[in-house]
Amino acid sequence: MTAPELLACITVALVVQLTAGIGVAVWRRRDRAAQAPIPTGLDTASASASSAAWPGWREFRVARREFEDAARTQCSFHLQPVDGVPLPPFKPGQFLTFALPLERTPIRCYSLSDRPTPTAYRVTIKRVPAPAGRPELPPGASSSYFHDSLHEGDVIKVKAPSGQFFIDPDPTVSSVLVAGGIGITPLLSMLRWCLEEQPERPVHLYYGLRSGEGHAFKKTLQELAGSHPNFQLHVVFSHPRPEDLEGRDFRHRGYVDVDLLRRTLPHGRHQFYVCGPPPMMQVLVPALAQWGVPEEDIHFEAFGPASVRAAQGPEKAAAPSVTLPVEVRFHRSGRTLLWDGQDASLLDFAERHDVAVDAGCRSGSCGTCETRLVSGSVRYAHRPDHEVAPGHCLLCVGTPLSALVLEA
Repeated sequence: MTAPELLACITVALVVQLTAGIGVAVWRRRDRAAQAPIPTGLDTASASASSAAWPGWREFRVARREFEDAARTQCSFHLQPVDGVPLPPFKPGQFLTFALPLERTPIRCYSLSDRPTPTAYRVTIKRVPAPAGRPELPPGASSSYFHDSLHEGDVIKVKAPSGQFFIDPDPTVSSVLVAGGIGITPLLSMLRWCLEEQPERPVHLYYGLRSGEGHAFKKTLQELAGSHPNFQLHVVFSHPRPEDLEGRDFRHRGYVDVDLLRRTLPHGRHQFYVCGPPPMMQVLVPALAQWGVPEEDIHFEAFGPASVRAAQGPEKAAAPSVTLPVEVRFHRSGRTLLWDGQDASLLDFAERHDVAVDAGCRSGSCGTCETRLVSGSVRYAHRPDHEVAPGHCLLCVGTPLSALVLEA
């Protein structure tokens, strides 16, 4: 065999070997792909949510408005994205943040009041009147804007759903939803999701109201209770009208308290989700802990000018110690006050002392209360969702770690 013939044979052998190697590698890759587990629906939804949630503001059009109570004080707004891109799922119980064309309180947060769908979001907003006995004061600016100025076809800017108050997806744990007034909105979102996705899961809803005049979603709740055997509805009126009939319009007379829960709930473990006005929250949340409900099974969200501090057992690890009192100076307001530790946050502290501070979500998500930290340091009970700018702090979830000077 000549040298050229030998070289040709070697070349052909190398080409055949290389081709075979590539073929084996491709076959192995396809075989691994065929054997790989197919993602579940939950995994797909989670991936979709993480990739689809939008940064910043997005425009939504009001597709429909409808009142949900006989007094016409609670109005639902059905919102569709202007760009037509499918909406990411959210955790039932979370809220939306809105940019409003108002000089004061330009940012406001409202709970989503329906289960997640890819085509629209819904929020339900109650009109806030002037304070009782003070007709000279103005009504709530934000709720008045929604009720009086935002019509079907109008466009509003919205941030993606957020918030730390949402239902545990574990279907084996009974859920007890406790609402006071307009606090029904995040709990209705939880309820609709549970009944749609986990119809076998036991769900109990306690809905506290003054009378039937303010009963929102009455027909909806009655229909859901009638069609889902694992859903128990308890409507509670504190001051029923003559036309409100017990057994027809409401189930219990009085208030939603631990005594009612103990008498009507079945034995066993329950997770409690509570949302209502401050007076209800300040009584019920600590009472649940005193009843013996574990801290991890008590979830709550307050609305209005106060947050709630859950009762804490002695076994809970102590936070870093701070020598009380702590001096807190609000620079713009010209106030110097002493922090004595009785407030759950610097926002509560400011409001208790009549220091004007803008606020929205009260949970560290929207950034409305972000304030420049002139000096001192602040700690957070949990890491805020909102990305805090350097040299700033969030008043709604912050407490002093040292003497403070705040720009507010």
